[in-house]
Amino acid sequence: MRNPAWDCNLTLCIYWRDNMNKVAIVGTGQTVTRTKRKDVNLPELMREAVNRALESADLEFKDIDAICVGNSPEMFDGVNHPEKWVADSIGGRNLPVIRTHTGGTVGASTGIFGWYAVSSGMFDTVLVVSGNKLTETSVQKGLSYVYSPIYGREYAAGAPSAVANQARMYMHLYPEVTERHFAMIGVKARKNAMNNPYATLKLPNVTVDMLMNLPYLSTPLRQLDSCPTSDGACAMVLQTREKAKDRNRPKSWIQAVSAISDGTNYPDRNWAYPIALEKAALTAYKQVGITNPLEQLDVIEMYDAFTVQELIWSDGLQLCERGKSYQLLEEGITSMGGKLPINPSGGVLSNNSIGATAMIRQAEIALQMMEQAGDRQVEGARVGLAHGWGGFIQFHTVMIQSKEEELSF
Repeated sequence: MRNPAWDCNLTLCIYWRDNMNKVAIVGTGQTVTRTKRKDVNLPELMREAVNRALESADLEFKDIDAICVGNSPEMFDGVNHPEKWVADSIGGRNLPVIRTHTGGTVGASTGIFGWYAVSSGMFDTVLVVSGNKLTETSVQKGLSYVYSPIYGREYAAGAPSAVANQARMYMHLYPEVTERHFAMIGVKARKNAMNNPYATLKLPNVTVDMLMNLPYLSTPLRQLDSCPTSDGACAMVLQTREKAKDRNRPKSWIQAVSAISDGTNYPDRNWAYPIALEKAALTAYKQVGITNPLEQLDVIEMYDAFTVQELIWSDGLQLCERGKSYQLLEEGITSMGGKLPINPSGGVLSNNSIGATAMIRQAEIALQMMEQAGDRQVEGARVGLAHGWGGFIQFHTVMIQSKEEELSF
């Protein structure tokens, strides 16, 4: 059902213009992520990702025209204006620097800003980097202080409680969905993570029954229905078509970007359906001519901070009828080797540093398009989608990438 509050609560943040330049991702870098990285501070963590991205692109800092630094609430890292500290440390002196901050979507927003900076013709080569050291302070305190005690009360009590409300509403509307489906997603993610050298949480012997017997975090979500917290960073190098094509290097072409913000606690908000994600997805699909995403996409990296969200986000991405995404799971369609693998990397359920998380989705799709994903490579992948979400479950981003510069279906 269409939300009657659609027009006043949805904001289109990102859009495409026909005269924009084509942009390619020519390098990516991720850090080793752990629950605690005591060996580095925030700038050192960011530099680790930057060095890997530059090495991947076969570029040096002298080739970079501008830097965009992404970082979640300053309280997570315990320092104000972290972009100034980071930019100097990673080698970005005398370069234009901008900071993005959009909560959990900050990594994706940083990547999208890089796309804008290049596609607009402002710069030829842009470095984007985003991350957090979540062990510097209390993540929950940071989240609790960010949200209004009135309009953001569910999140002020903790993300698991807010998403548990989302899960309960989804299960109420679609009674075929059970906690066992959540456990199946948890197992799939942690086993995929075994092929990802950057993942934090790897559980080779995990089973559905094991997850079903864990204690509840907040009914109906159990312990491993939630993502871990990690210290980590991610970086990418973006270039114009002309610069990218001059160099015989692997690349992934950004074909479409979209970002939509919903309202928060307006009275008739349907928590079981992400109307903002639907709008973001349809906006991106229209840009490239996708009419059947289940058939036309080859791989998805989804921001699944909780198991239930793979089902809800699949609905929003128009992969199926509302409430039928559990069938994709049961039929193995979203598993490695299936028609449309979701999160070959293990996803956010296996690695979550908040600041880097949504950019990692973009970087992982780029690796798939470059055929550099190693053991998590999806054979024959030529079109991929990276998704991000954040805020009070109201920010959604979509980026579509392809192996070839010109995309046709």
